[in-house]
Amino acid sequence: MEAAKVYTQDGTVDLQGRPVLASRTGRWRACSFLLGYEAFERMAFYGIASNLVNYLTTRLHEDTISSVRNVNNWSGAVWITPIAGAYIADSYIGRFWTFTASSLIYVLGMILLTMAVTVKSLRPTCENGVCNKASSLQISFFYISLYTIAIGAGGTKPNISTFGADQFDSCSIEEKKQKVSFFNWWMFSSFLGALFATLGLVYIQENLGWGLGYGIPTVGLLVSLIVFYIGTPFYRHKVIKSDNLAKDLVQVPIAAFKNRKLPCPDDISELYELDSHYYKSTGKHQVHHTPTFRFLDKAAIKTSSRNLPCTVTKVEVAKRLLGLIFIWLVTLIPSTLWAQVNTLFVKQGTTLDRNIGSNFQIPAASLGSFVTLSMLLSVPMYDQYFVPFMRKKTGNPRGITLLQRLGIGFAIQIVAIAVASAVEVKRMRVIKEFHITSPKQVVPMNIFWLLPQYSLLGIGDVFNAIGLLEFFYDQSPEEMQSLGTTFFTSGIGLGNFLNSFLVTMIDKITSQGGGKSWIGDNLNDSRLDYYYGFLMVISIVNMGLFLWAASKYVYKSDETKEVSGGCVQMETKAIDTSPLSI
Repeated sequence: MEAAKVYTQDGTVDLQGRPVLASRTGRWRACSFLLGYEAFERMAFYGIASNLVNYLTTRLHEDTISSVRNVNNWSGAVWITPIAGAYIADSYIGRFWTFTASSLIYVLGMILLTMAVTVKSLRPTCENGVCNKASSLQISFFYISLYTIAIGAGGTKPNISTFGADQFDSCSIEEKKQKVSFFNWWMFSSFLGALFATLGLVYIQENLGWGLGYGIPTVGLLVSLIVFYIGTPFYRHKVIKSDNLAKDLVQVPIAAFKNRKLPCPDDISELYELDSHYYKSTGKHQVHHTPTFRFLDKAAIKTSSRNLPCTVTKVEVAKRLLGLIFIWLVTLIPSTLWAQVNTLFVKQGTTLDRNIGSNFQIPAASLGSFVTLSMLLSVPMYDQYFVPFMRKKTGNPRGITLLQRLGIGFAIQIVAIAVASAVEVKRMRVIKEFHITSPKQVVPMNIFWLLPQYSLLGIGDVFNAIGLLEFFYDQSPEEMQSLGTTFFTSGIGLGNFLNSFLVTMIDKITSQGGGKSWIGDNLNDSRLDYYYGFLMVISIVNMGLFLWAASKYVYKSDETKEVSGGCVQMETKAIDTSPLSI
């Protein structure tokens, strides 16, 4: 019994499948080898996304609507593909090997993209700032490079953060406390990479060359991968315990539909479930019955059919995912608001006075660094001051509940888009005052007028983005936490696709009959303030839906018990009883 205590209690193993010593593996020491990759990957992504709309319009001669749509579609693909990567990891080869294969694809995409903007035959030629029209080959190679990166991101995004969280033993009280801070500091390293991208890479791209601007994060990624593999002896790995997640999840609603005419038994013990010894011997997690979504209980009704019904545990896993889907749906509009940072906010900035002194001009995309700066300043304050203060008030280890954190973030985002609309109204007044009509004319209004909307989105993301990542990891069933994390990534992806759809529809509707488009090529003769106002209205409606969904949500609660041979977690659901519970 004494010897068993030196090993991790949550069943994690090394790369060869052997139990690992708790004192020599995992925790922050193991995570230190992962943080470098996250910083460089974020640098690469934001180094592309922050300024891509400018490259598409100035080098590939795309119009405003097309460039915004293409940026959104690519960003959406980057955030959607993790669904496939997470499924492969949870069902087949695990997080480590999925990340390994995908990271190589990601680096390949970065190398191709660097070639696309560097090799003479692969890029459009430019003289005195004016670029020739790109050939079909050049455009195709550029987009193949972008979407190769998106495929690579599919296996890295959902697995690197969850692999980091796996380094903390959920059966150890001390390590469980450390995990509470993990996602805050994980995102902090991510913000550092994004800050360098928006401050440094964007300037390098516009002033020293796009090839250098893309080449730096490519080299950084290669170095960070070497560091990642140096840390291999210190890593803990979760054992794959689910054979076919998709089959299991589809089976429950089908079985419930087949048994729809049968009454649910009042005594839940009459529902089909395997003996608890089965779960202990296999290391799988047993989930106790809950009263939510009772119609799915019919999948576990014992019938005279030869086919065995679904177990209560399998039904409860399906219930939990259904609950997560309701929360996920109301995160799409907030993700749409964030999509403005790399698209319309940047185009808005290009029309303003960006000069500092007589020799330096701020790249419009660099203002995105203030999103990151406000996040970098807010994360330590949140983790070191806000959480301990609220912990004393509420008794909740996190200070506030996960859904309260999301609600605060969503509210701050609404304020941010309202400020963006007000600033745009100011810009339109200046345009009218100085009789500006040409798209090339600079509006005599300092670009730092946009600073509040960027900063507010950054502060909101400390509550929103980090909260979403932690919420979907924490509330997902144990055997599918990589797949659960893709609720976070896919929400951002669909938010980008939704923004692409909205700008296209708004442009078509407002320009009908010779009308003036709200989002035209000439932003000095458009009405972005109307579009921002529209986003604000649908965000307020969405906030109401979020509050309703949050009030119905029942949190997962883990009851950890010591048994002979290690730790067994019995997953249940419990309403969070802290004050102001959402």
